[in-house]
Amino acid sequence: MKIRNPPTGEKNELNMTSMIDIVFLLLIFFVMTFKIVELEGDFSVKMPLAGTSNSTIDPTELPLKLRLRSDDTGTLVGMELNDIQMGSGPEAFDKLRGTIIGQIGSSAPVPEEAGEGPEVEIDTDYNLRYEYVIRAITAVSGYKDGDQVVKLIEKIKFAKPRR
Repeated sequence: MKIRNPPTGEKNELNMTSMIDIVFLLLIFFVMTFKIVELEGDFSVKMPLAGTSNSTIDPTELPLKLRLRSDDTGTLVGMELNDIQMGSGPEAFDKLRGTIIGQIGSSAPVPEEAGEGPEVEIDTDYNLRYEYVIRAITAVSGYKDGDQVVKLIEKIKFAKPRR
């Protein structure tokens, strides 16, 4: 088959203007929607003041250590707060709340700065059922007195679960 019109010396060129426009529009879109997040791990560290060796330590400044032990089925078998045995039944969580109230007071002062106030570190066995952890958090964080909520401890951290 013969082509009647032989090709001329003209070259077909792509119009790059529209592609460049699209690239700039994408660039502007990503620059405008970019959000700078806070640095992770930026903690406010409260260093102790230099003092004499006979200075007293307030036990509520140290983290209270709550240990929850379980059996193979995940049932709570023991709970202790700073080596004080709480037991394992439903009354253990009431005893835990009473011990916390006894150590920090029923109306803990509201911290002015972040990082102040009592702190609880919860140390659990690996297979402990989640419901016991939630009940422990509820017991140490506060209670409801009529229509008023009484806050006890607001800072709660978790130790690495034990296997």
